[in-house]
Amino acid sequence: MKLPIVFGLLTALFWGLYGPVLADSRGDLKSPFKPYLLIGLAYLLWGIGGGVVGMLQKGDNWSFPAGGTTLGFIAGSLGAFGALTLTLAMYNGGKPFIVMPIVFGGAVTVSALVSVWKERSHTEINPLLYLGILGVVVSAALVAYCTPHAAPPGAKPAGQASKGAPPAPTKPA
Repeated sequence: MKLPIVFGLLTALFWGLYGPVLADSRGDLKSPFKPYLLIGLAYLLWGIGGGVVGMLQKGDNWSFPAGGTTLGFIAGSLGAFGALTLTLAMYNGGKPFIVMPIVFGGAVTVSALVSVWKERSHTEINPLLYLGILGVVVSAALVAYCTPHAAPPGAKPAGQASKGAPPAPTKPA
C-alpha cells in the first residue's frame, strides 16, 4: 500500500475517533470548553514537536516567507475554528454519530468545491463530481441515521416492557 493511502487512512482513523473521544472528555470533565483547552495544548505540543522533527528530518531551513507563513497560520486557525465549532455542536446537544458524518461529508464536499473554484479556468468539471457530492450527502445522512446509539439513561429498549408489569392501557380513538 502506498504511503499517502496509509497516512490518509490513519487520518480518517484519528479524526473518526476525535468526535467520540471529545464527547467522552466533555462528559468526564463536565465542561465543553475544558476539552477544547486541552485540544489546543495537544495541537501546540504535537504541532510544534512534529513540525520541528519533520523539518530536521527533511533538512529544512528556518526561513519563513510571509506568504506561506500567513497561509500556514490561516490553515491552523481553520483547524482550531473547526475544533471549536465541533465543540459547540456537541455542547448544544449534538451526538458524535450525528455530527461527525456531517463534519466529514461536509469537509470532503468543501474541499472538492474549493478545488473546482481554484481550477475553474484550467479544467472542465466532470458532472460526476456533483453526483459524488449528492452521494456524500446521502451517505452522511444514512450513517447518522443508521448508527446504533444508546437509549437515554433509564429508558427501556424499544419493544421491552418491565417484567410482571401489565401493558400500558391505550386510549380509544
